[in-house]
Amino acid sequence: MRNAIRAGVLGLVLAAAGCDAPAPPATVVDPVVKSDDATAVEMIRPLAEQGDAEAQYNLGLMYKIGQGVPQDYAETVKWYRKAADQGLNDAQNNLGVMYYSGMGVPQDYVQAHLWFSLAAAAGNRNALGGRNQVAAKMTPGQIAEAQKLAQQWTPKKVATP
Repeated sequence: MRNAIRAGVLGLVLAAAGCDAPAPPATVVDPVVKSDDATAVEMIRPLAEQGDAEAQYNLGLMYKIGQGVPQDYAETVKWYRKAADQGLNDAQNNLGVMYYSGMGVPQDYVQAHLWFSLAAAAGNRNALGGRNQVAAKMTPGQIAEAQKLAQQWTPKKVATP
C-alpha cells in the first residue's frame, strides 16, 4: 500500500510540475492516482512524518509549487532538508537551489555548494552544473569551507516506527 501511495502521489506531483509521470505499477489503485491535491497531501504527510525520504521530498515539492498546500518556501526547505539529510540526491540538489536563490532560507553559497556537491557525488546530473554556477560566485575560502563540510557529511539514520 505504501508503494501505491508513493506512486500515486508522485504522479500527481509530477503532473502539477509539468513533468511526464512514469507509468504507475499495476498495483496502484485508481482512486489514489485520481485523488485531488489536498488528498495527496493527506496521504503523503504521514509517510513524511515517519521519516520516509521520498515522501519528505515529494511533500517539499508540493510546498514549493503550492500543490494541495499553500506555497511556502520555508516548509519546502524543511522537507527537502529532512530527505537530503538521509542522502536523497534529488532533495540535496533542490536544497542547493533553495540556498543558492535564497528561497525559504537566507542565501548561502557555502550551503548551496555543499548540497550540490553531495547530490553530484550521488549521481545527480543537474547538481554538477549548480555547483559550478555557485562556485563562480564564491571566494576560494568559501569553496574550501563547503568542500570540508561535504567531506564531513554523513547521512542521518531515521528510526523506523
